[in-house]
Amino acid sequence: MPSVLGLLEERELAARERVDGLREEADRVLAELAEAETDWEDWVVARQRVGQVLSAPRAEPAAKVDSESPQTSATCEPVETAPEVVPPQAARAGSVVPVWRPGLPVGSLAVDYQRIMALLIEHRHAGGSGMMSCQEITAEIGSDVVSAQVEGVRVKAKRLVGRGWLAEPAPGRFTLAAGPAAAS
Repeated sequence: MPSVLGLLEERELAARERVDGLREEADRVLAELAEAETDWEDWVVARQRVGQVLSAPRAEPAAKVDSESPQTSATCEPVETAPEVVPPQAARAGSVVPVWRPGLPVGSLAVDYQRIMALLIEHRHAGGSGMMSCQEITAEIGSDVVSAQVEGVRVKAKRLVGRGWLAEPAPGRFTLAAGPAAAS
């Protein structure tokens, strides 16, 4: 007859193996998610580029030059046109995060990224440490603090770190980077 402690150890071992297996699966899914997000961003950029090309005004076709009439090419003068100035537009959902540079407003970020930035700016101005975890950010922006929401915030915060908007002085703790902090 097996001992009670032996049965408990068997159950504990089975539970630990299940947890380890699920952690490995979660790591695999997170890596796949990061790859899929990168692919998605590439498609968003491609669509935006094509949209810009298609919406740009077309140049008028040049007048056909008659090869038998040399005077046609001699009398045609190029007409200079001023380059079209396109005002900066606010970012749309799903847009790529631009690299931070002086003078680039937080408004150039997509709304989800603006919320994270505004929260960290507010937290710094309120006299806090200026550092927040993904769970704190998720709770403060009004989302449910569940793993999927927290992971979404983590991915966005990491992307902001990579583009120079935020810094991660401690693992999982985010604050404004030096440039955006001085501009806020």
